[in-house]
Amino acid sequence: MAPLDDAVRRERLEALVASTYVPLQCYLRRRTDPAAADDVLGDVLLVMWRRVDDVPTDMPLAWCYAVARGCLANAVRREGRQRQLLHRLSQQPQPSHAAGSEDPDLEEALAALPPGNQEVLRLWAWEQLAPREIAVVLGVTPNAASIRLHRATRRLREKLGAGKERGGGGQIDPRRGTEAPR
Repeated sequence: MAPLDDAVRRERLEALVASTYVPLQCYLRRRTDPAAADDVLGDVLLVMWRRVDDVPTDMPLAWCYAVARGCLANAVRREGRQRQLLHRLSQQPQPSHAAGSEDPDLEEALAALPPGNQEVLRLWAWEQLAPREIAVVLGVTPNAASIRLHRATRRLREKLGAGKERGGGGQIDPRRGTEAPR
């Protein structure tokens, strides 16, 4: 069949959707829950739009049922893979949010910083990224990343210094990302 122009395709799709939407919706809802049926119906409509030139004029509903059956099978497989992945992930030990930091003063000082400062410090100390790599992650220039890292380490030192005055905490060594010896 020769490709149709956009106006004819749109008109044909509108007529096709008008005649098949409700039967397709019922077909899918009898086979899965309403939310999944609506998602699959969206996939079916997308296929119908992309392949409107391929829809047979003598049996459009049967063709649409075949598409719906395939889209539903894909959704079931996708859901099964997601369940398997979630099961595997739930069986793995969960990493510590502090990436091995067992210093409560350091964790408290880090938590007291603004989120942007926390992220720069985590990328630098936990992920071992250089400022030019941090720049890529944050979508800024390397110079901006260096400035943000400098300011964040200074603020963290200030927070740790305040903690030391209260009787705890140490100073962070900006070269190593660890607490300096006392």
